[in-house]
Amino acid sequence: MIENSFAITGTFIAYLIMMLAIGVYAYKRTSNSTDYFLGGRNLGPWPAALSAGASDMSGWLLLGLPGYAYAAGLESLWLAGGLLLGTWANWLICAKRLRTYSITTDNSLTLPEFLSRRFNDKSKLVQTIAAFFILLFFLFYTSSGLVAGGKLFETVFGLDYTMAVIIGAACVVSYTLFGGFLAVSWTDLVQGLLMSAALLIVPIAAMDGGLGQLSADLAAKNPELLTIWNDAKGEPLSAIAIISLAAWGLGYFGQPHILARFKATRTNGDLTTARRIAVVWTALSMTGAVLVGLVGLLYVDNQLAGELADGEKIFMLLVNAIFHPVIAGILLAAILAAIMSTADSQLLVSSSALAEDFYKQVFKPEASAQEVVMVGRVSVIILSLIALFLAMDPESSVLGLVSYAWAGFGAAFGPALVLSLYWKRMNRNGALAGILVGGITIVLWKQFSGGIFDLYEIVPGIILATIAIIVTSLATKEPEQKVQDQFKEYESNLINLD
Repeated sequence: MIENSFAITGTFIAYLIMMLAIGVYAYKRTSNSTDYFLGGRNLGPWPAALSAGASDMSGWLLLGLPGYAYAAGLESLWLAGGLLLGTWANWLICAKRLRTYSITTDNSLTLPEFLSRRFNDKSKLVQTIAAFFILLFFLFYTSSGLVAGGKLFETVFGLDYTMAVIIGAACVVSYTLFGGFLAVSWTDLVQGLLMSAALLIVPIAAMDGGLGQLSADLAAKNPELLTIWNDAKGEPLSAIAIISLAAWGLGYFGQPHILARFKATRTNGDLTTARRIAVVWTALSMTGAVLVGLVGLLYVDNQLAGELADGEKIFMLLVNAIFHPVIAGILLAAILAAIMSTADSQLLVSSSALAEDFYKQVFKPEASAQEVVMVGRVSVIILSLIALFLAMDPESSVLGLVSYAWAGFGAAFGPALVLSLYWKRMNRNGALAGILVGGITIVLWKQFSGGIFDLYEIVPGIILATIAIIVTSLATKEPEQKVQDQFKEYESNLINLD
């Protein structure tokens, strides 16, 4: 437990009140499903960029990545670099096209709905299966955020882990339930700024003598920490290890909670500005996260003369050791910000899958907009309870849970989405094959280990899904005329909406 928790508690309460106030304000501006799930498509570049970044990075940016750098040194740059490149490529390749095509396809709100309308799937099979995979993988993703929240409240307040996870879940559900996408996006703007500031302030304050001295101290402790080609034990990194780390960047193309920000942005022109903001924010934040792990490694060695049992708590340890309790409370609130900014987005996308893609499409097509919003809110509660159950294991790794869900989305939706935006010959059967092959490959590959199966499952998942889409599309009929005409309209709109 962190000492002087009274001041920290006051800071946390003030922070939560501010987030809830934003949620209540957004509630008053939420009248239909477009408002609740996409904020009325009215996000400016700053909230779009920082909301995408904050909802992407989650608690792993302040817990998982620093913990990995703490254990592995500069080897972690393969992971950070892959994610930075993936962030840039996703905004460049998908943002404008997805926003434009989702408008062309009769204002598609969710990713499954877009894919269904893109290929005029009257059977709704694409939409239903896509929604199933969203629910499956988001349960693991959301539970990772609740695990991070449990570690935060357990460390700061000395709470029992189970109680800590429950409190963290209650914080997230409260404003997601009321405000929907607007509350999520506006709070993400605040949380994204707080996260990046904390990640830059903490290592700078903890360093004694700047980067040069940090490098010299790490070299004296273990020179292998300063190379990207060997692990901390001096063993050369295998090609499988390097590819697995860098391949995290491939996952961006299939993350529904990030892709939703593209669709919700006000104009295509705003997306160019948002891309630049997002890339700079990501670069600064991940640099800070890696530095937190490296500085923390020396701090634990020099000040505590020992090892930290859970490296994912290194950010919290440094904050408590260096800063006044009031400042520490603000910086620790950044962890809560990271957790909330992702878990709320995941719950919102999952609830939209249940409300829009299952309830409205399969069970009650005549449902009113208000009824769909209400079903969405009820879904938030149900899904959070299931994620809460999955998060109850105190030995869970934040990074481990995220890696599985990230791979699932990247493989199931990434190839299908990118090819649907660029390839007019792709048809409904190809989309269905890609989603199924990608998602199933992730689930099966995870069950094996050793040899080629040590490769991060996102790599075979994306490769096999891409092959499945191309082969199936070419082996079956060309898209019907309506789909081809819609593609031409979309290409025309790309120019008109730029």
